[in-house]
Amino acid sequence: MEPGLAFTVFAGAWGLVMVAVLISAIRLCYRVEERSAALRNRTGLPMKAQWLQVIANAGVARDAETQALRRRAIGRFLAILAGFALFGLVLHFSGPGG
Repeated sequence: MEPGLAFTVFAGAWGLVMVAVLISAIRLCYRVEERSAALRNRTGLPMKAQWLQVIANAGVARDAETQALRRRAIGRFLAILAGFALFGLVLHFSGPGG
């Protein structure tokens, strides 16, 4: 396999994995919001996920199950951060021309 083609395949697979992990982290944030009275959506209209509040533990319910969901969401966000670091290293060491 050519180096440029290998990098293209890696970049595409990396992108798909990062999107999947982001979606699962956002879904966990919505579950945390449902369990937390201060974050619950009472308007009946769709809202963006309040992931910053979930990460900062601001207004999140203190029960063990909600905190476990919060830790899982933080783990997914850390996985995304690690994925970007890995991609940066691959990009750095692949050199010019792939």
